[in-house]
Amino acid sequence: MTKLYAGAAAVAVVALLAGSAAWVLLRQPEDRFAQCGANQVAGGAIGGPFTLVNQDGETVTDREVLAKPALVYFGYTFCPDVCPFDMARNAQAVDILTEWGIDVTPVFISVDPARDTPEQLKFFAEAIHPSTVALTGSEEQVKAASQAYKTFYRVQEAEDEYYLIDHSTFTYFMLPGVGFVDFFKRDDTPEQIAERVSCFVNDSHVSTSFDARRQKSYQASRGTQMGDNHG
Repeated sequence: MTKLYAGAAAVAVVALLAGSAAWVLLRQPEDRFAQCGANQVAGGAIGGPFTLVNQDGETVTDREVLAKPALVYFGYTFCPDVCPFDMARNAQAVDILTEWGIDVTPVFISVDPARDTPEQLKFFAEAIHPSTVALTGSEEQVKAASQAYKTFYRVQEAEDEYYLIDHSTFTYFMLPGVGFVDFFKRDDTPEQIAERVSCFVNDSHVSTSFDARRQKSYQASRGTQMGDNHG
């Protein structure tokens, strides 16, 4: 009986170890970013294939647009306040990341294909950041991209062409070879976005020239400035 119990115990231990190893292996892709403080998203995967038109009138796919780390935002160029502020905030984060040796693309996907022509998007993109990729397309293409990213938009009723559009305001961070890893809210600052993005990039297998010394130097200078402002 003792041998029987010992054998059963050995089998149980082996099964437990095997189960633990499998759990670790299965959880690794998800847990490797845990320390970066990723937001939790309900309702399934974020992101997916899309075919749209950029500000130069070229038809592009998600593979081309998201070939390197990207901050993706859905909005429209006639937006009176929210979209320009959010995109300017994202552009500031991109500049901070550039100082740290991390190349990130600010991406703007229009939910207003009727008015946001490539020419209009080009004007908007140049005003935001030189690296901005601005995208539009047919109503069907824009809707497909929006649905892939679980975003919302609705055109308000108006008697002329000066209508407003209700839309989601999240910014999505995408990593090549990984896909969606995090989203940012309107109250996230450029510095907070940059710090989280640098964490994700540094913990991923994406090749970058990330320089931690530059990041620490920037953070130290920001701390000094904030101390001066409070003084």
